[in-house]
Amino acid sequence: MPRRTATLLAATLTLIALLSAGVLIPVPYAEMSPGPTVNTLGDHDGDPVLKIEDHKTYPTTGHLNMTTVRVTGADYRMNLLEAVTGWLSRDDQVVPKESVYPEGQSAEEADQQNAEQFTMSQESAKVAALKQVKIPFKSWVNVAAVIKDSAAEGKLHAGDVIKAVDGHKIGKAEDVAKYVTKHKPGEKTVFTIIPAKRAEAAKKAGKQPAGGEKDVVIKTRKAPDEDRAIVGIQAGPDHAFPFNIDIKLADVGGPSAGLMFALGIVDKLEKTDLTGGKFVAGTGTIDDNGVVGPIGGIEMKTIGARNKGAEYFLTPKENCAAAAKDIPDGLTLVKVGTIGDAMKALEDIREGREDEVPSCSK
Repeated sequence: MPRRTATLLAATLTLIALLSAGVLIPVPYAEMSPGPTVNTLGDHDGDPVLKIEDHKTYPTTGHLNMTTVRVTGADYRMNLLEAVTGWLSRDDQVVPKESVYPEGQSAEEADQQNAEQFTMSQESAKVAALKQVKIPFKSWVNVAAVIKDSAAEGKLHAGDVIKAVDGHKIGKAEDVAKYVTKHKPGEKTVFTIIPAKRAEAAKKAGKQPAGGEKDVVIKTRKAPDEDRAIVGIQAGPDHAFPFNIDIKLADVGGPSAGLMFALGIVDKLEKTDLTGGKFVAGTGTIDDNGVVGPIGGIEMKTIGARNKGAEYFLTPKENCAAAAKDIPDGLTLVKVGTIGDAMKALEDIREGREDEVPSCSK
């Protein structure tokens, strides 16, 4: 065999071996890419994303798009070749798998967590929106979750309203831990509650749960990390709204659409057309007080928004630095820290005061 032919054959076989190894060798990474973006003011799969009943609403124009990121599944085993291809792509991002899926978390657990976060973000979006337009509603503290194998398991249930602890009235979620930790581990504490079933019926009727209180005695335990008393629950706020606000969007998880949902609700409840017909997209968690929090995959979301036609992108201030590293052509990144910031920026946009819009500096 001629030397040149032998060299070419050896090189070819080496390349084939490397490619085969690249396909076979798993690597601990996940791939993120731009996902769908949906107008919260419009329809999705034939149904309105936001539906408000029993309260006056106003026509809207333009777009207030929530954005998403596609992520390879928790059970997906990426190979070396796929990782290299992702690293070379501008529209994809390869990240350590543990940054997306905590070690030991199954695909089912990841899906459940995302669904729970999505539901909580919807609730916070409604609260923040109604506060913004100054529409009153009812609030109370309930059992958000009961930790498995804890002292409270079987005694308290998710949805139970916490009226008092040891006779002390509960006005906010932090009060629960304050009174429980006054005990030493092993001492008993008394929860005065309204059972979840009764509370849910009142909530559906738009009323604050009342009546049917009962006392539940729980023996506290020592916290795993320090010498303090716990019962093993997560307390959180719950609300009853004076009219129905339905957010319908299938196959979406996580908390990052909270800001855009809140703005969509405000746009429908206020006479002012928030966008003035402009195409605005964005992202960000939101809490009950309207504070906007950071999210993951910001670079993928800006790409997806611009590909869809967005001109402006509402960006959590803590994500600004990362987002500004590679801004898609024609897209303005608008820095926001609260729903109030977003409202002011939208006013500047629709009034043509673009020089006053706070942008993410490069």
